[in-house]
Amino acid sequence: MSKLKLYISRIFSSNWRRCLSLTMLISCLLLTSIQPAFATIDEDNYEGNIFMLYAGNGSLVPAQATLAQALANHKPAMLAFYVDDSRDCKKFAIVISRIQSYYGKAAEIIPVDVDRIELEAKDSPTQPSYYYSGGVPQVVVFNQSGDVILNKKGQVPFEEIDDKFREVFDLLPRSESVELRRRSFNEFSSELAE
Repeated sequence: MSKLKLYISRIFSSNWRRCLSLTMLISCLLLTSIQPAFATIDEDNYEGNIFMLYAGNGSLVPAQATLAQALANHKPAMLAFYVDDSRDCKKFAIVISRIQSYYGKAAEIIPVDVDRIELEAKDSPTQPSYYYSGGVPQVVVFNQSGDVILNKKGQVPFEEIDDKFREVFDLLPRSESVELRRRSFNEFSSELAE
């Protein structure tokens, strides 16, 4: 009986060593072949949600309301057509996030991934595809009546979109008003502590 136990222990011992060696070899090969992933704003590569990666604002996608809902509720809205693998859209994500930080409670900011829009619904003015003109980024701003007051492709400056929303909300022109500034994180957290 003891010879049988010795023989079985040798078999398991050698198999265990082979298994461990093979596991270590595979691990080393995998670790040396994996390339680190770097998200870069200057390349047309897909790295994930551009609003979270480049604008620090994952709350934009998915949108809080549809265009049809915004138009039915007579609420100003902005469509922002984009794709996640475009350097121009990555850079423009910052502008969209900035617009949302100032007007997001009073207007619907609706990012639209053009890879997911329904092109067959192009005949309905309540569908984003109706306004898409074939390029990204593209911005379409609507007033309370549902009229298009801005429809532009490319890197539309924040100030141009801001001017249109100032008209919609009957705000003073930027030259006559206090500059809009984001509160710094430290100011915000110090108010919470008081």
